[in-house]
Amino acid sequence: MPTRTHLDRFAIGLLILFCTIWGVQQVAVKIANAGISPVWQAGLRSIGAAVLVWAWAMARGIRLFERDGTLWPGLIAGLLFSGEFALLFWALEFTTASRGVIFLYTAPFAVALGAVWLLPQEHMRRVQWVGMGLAFAGVVALFGENLLRPAGQAWIGDLMMLGAAVFWAANTLTIKVSALGRSSAEKMLLYQLGVSALALPMLSWLFGEPGVFAPTPAVWASLAFQIVVVASASYVGWFWLIRHYPATRLSSFSFLTPVMGVLAGGLLLGEPLTPAVFIALGLVGAGIFIANRPPRG
Repeated sequence: MPTRTHLDRFAIGLLILFCTIWGVQQVAVKIANAGISPVWQAGLRSIGAAVLVWAWAMARGIRLFERDGTLWPGLIAGLLFSGEFALLFWALEFTTASRGVIFLYTAPFAVALGAVWLLPQEHMRRVQWVGMGLAFAGVVALFGENLLRPAGQAWIGDLMMLGAAVFWAANTLTIKVSALGRSSAEKMLLYQLGVSALALPMLSWLFGEPGVFAPTPAVWASLAFQIVVVASASYVGWFWLIRHYPATRLSSFSFLTPVMGVLAGGLLLGEPLTPAVFIALGLVGAGIFIANRPPRG
C-alpha cells in the first residue's frame, strides 16, 4: 500500500474542506438537537450514512465481504467510533461545549504518542510537537476562558471528553496498524457506521436520554446534511487520507475544526465573532504549517 511521507497540496486542500464541513456540522447538530435527542441523532446519522455508503460501494463494484483479515479490527474500530460519539454527546450533560472541545482536541497528541510505539515510521520531530502545541494553544485561546473555573459536575464531562479523545485516537491507530488500513475507505467506514448504527440507539436508551423526536424542516435538513455530506462523503475522504498519508500529520489539521465551527456559528447563526476567533485561527494555522513542514535536506 503506497503511503506518502508528507501532505501534498491535494491532501491539504481536502483537509481544509473536511475541517470546514465538520465545523459546519457543529451548527447542524445544534439545530437538530432542538428536535432529536443527541445520541439518538448520532445513531440516525450512522443508519442513514451506512445505507448511502453501502449503495455507493455496490455501484462502484467495491468488494465488501471478502475474507481479508479486517473483521476483528473493523469491529474494534466500530466500537471505538461508537464510544467516541456516545461519550462526546453524553459529556455535554455535565460540561459546556466550550470546555469540552479543549479536552476533545487532545486527540492528536494521543495519536502522536501512540505512533511512537505503533507507527515508528511516522516518528514526529521536535518541531512537529512545537507546531501541534501552537495549534492547541489556538484552541485554548478560543475556548479556555472558564477552563480553570469548573462549575458543579463539569469535571465528569471533561473526563468523558478525554475518553472520547482517546477513543478517537485509538480508532485512527487501529486502522493504521491493522489489515483495515489496507482495505478501501468505504469498507473502513462501513464497519464503523454499521456497528454504531446498532450501538448508538441502544446507548441512547441506556443513558436514559429524553425521547425527543419533533423534527421540523430545519431539523430534517440538518440531519440530511450530517448523513450525506458529513458521515458519508467527508468520512469516506477522511479514511482514504488515513490510508495514504501519515496519521500524525493528518491529525494536526483537526485543530482547525473547532475554529471553523465558531466561524460557521457566526456566519450561519449570528453568534458573536470576537477577536479571540481570529487570534485562534492565526495560532492554529501557524501551528499546522510548522507541524507539516518537511525536514530540510
